[in-house]
Amino acid sequence: MRPNRAVEVKGTAAEAGRGSAGGTDGAASGAPAPSRPRRFHPAWIVAGVAFLALVGAAGFRAAPGVLMVPLQEEFGWSTTVLSAAVSINLVLFGLTAPFAAALMERFGIRAVTATALVLIGAGSALTVLVDQAWQILLTWGLLIGLGTGSMALVFAATIANTWFVKNRGLVIGILTAGSAAGQLVFLPFIALLAQDPGWRQASLLIAAGALAVVPLVLKFLKNSPADAGVLPYGETAPADGMLPEAPAPKTGPRRNAAVRALQVLRRASRVRTFWALVAGFAICGATTNGLIGTHFIPSAHDHGMPETTAAGLLAVVGIFDIVGTIASGWLTDRFNPRILLAVYYQFRGIGLLALPLLLGAEVQPSMIVFVVIYGLDWVATVPPTAAICRETFGADGSVVFGWVFAAHQLGAAAAALGAGAIRDATGQYTYAWFGAAAMCTIAAVISATIRKQRITGQQASEGANS
Repeated sequence: MRPNRAVEVKGTAAEAGRGSAGGTDGAASGAPAPSRPRRFHPAWIVAGVAFLALVGAAGFRAAPGVLMVPLQEEFGWSTTVLSAAVSINLVLFGLTAPFAAALMERFGIRAVTATALVLIGAGSALTVLVDQAWQILLTWGLLIGLGTGSMALVFAATIANTWFVKNRGLVIGILTAGSAAGQLVFLPFIALLAQDPGWRQASLLIAAGALAVVPLVLKFLKNSPADAGVLPYGETAPADGMLPEAPAPKTGPRRNAAVRALQVLRRASRVRTFWALVAGFAICGATTNGLIGTHFIPSAHDHGMPETTAAGLLAVVGIFDIVGTIASGWLTDRFNPRILLAVYYQFRGIGLLALPLLLGAEVQPSMIVFVVIYGLDWVATVPPTAAICRETFGADGSVVFGWVFAAHQLGAAAAALGAGAIRDATGQYTYAWFGAAAMCTIAAVISATIRKQRITGQQASEGANS
């Protein structure tokens, strides 16, 4: 984060140590004295606000699959055109992420997060005025893509790495579940509004959800533990009771965020682990946001299932996504993240292979089984991927995860566009589901073979690739 001057920990050094792990309020002066324990370490308040921000930003992620059919019916646009708008959004969602991580280091988490939520709200609100295809590319694609990219899962990694030493994997899992919670909260309402009174009211609901969180972000989302006068949660206090001064950035106190992000990419690109994570996460994006998130509802509609029913199934995916992602964070703190990734990808592939046989006009028990399994596995890949980034690249881990996440969204964009083209060419999505299942097996093999390593700045600059 930004350089901070040394800040005295409230109370004695011993009290500061307790404050970092759950906390006590130090005495204002004098000899050490017993004090009542804090209810919460400030890190948990920051994590709570970050969770709400991710919920607010996630509203649009539920929208394309629900709004695609109403827009086609009103304007006559093809599936490929609307898929292109989603693809632009997903590309910007991904490519913005590493620069957003660097911007958070430069300008602070609070300013970047508030700006991102305003962009999402503006893009969604302006959607109600569109009447030509290029305008949906501007709103769905450009504005919301930039906003959601700045609120991407790299935001969760930045919060966890900045505010937590203990329970990082669990925190990333909880924050990642915020995106699933956003889908869970918004999706049923978007589906109902899209039917009556219409898709424009659904777009306004998304805008309101994003903008409602901005005041909380501005008031409670502090940029660093030093801003709150505490140490990161789980960190041992220094003996003199002073928070250490943050090291000066390598490129000076006012780093250019774009240069910082590109420098990290250059270092990371010399490491094989980075490319393994990129490949796996690109497939992850293709098989979640790109296919299921964008095309599950239109595909179910092709089989005679009502849109509201299909939207309800995706909402159930969101429920189990929360459970699965938090559990994945807990597991990541305890087990080899490479093995976890391999298991997650392979189970996802099995589900996608079976999906064409499960779709129908009515919901069968086998479809419920698919929804539960896919929900548990939806973004369970995030905590172990972020953990490997941190383990391998150290202080650069958040920005590296931003680039890995960019690959996630590029894979999602390619899948969203490709599946739309397959649907237009063949009249069905079957080949898209089978192709995605095969890619998941590839991702499982790649993940299982990632070697454990830690790259220093000098090793990266020398092109270490072991």
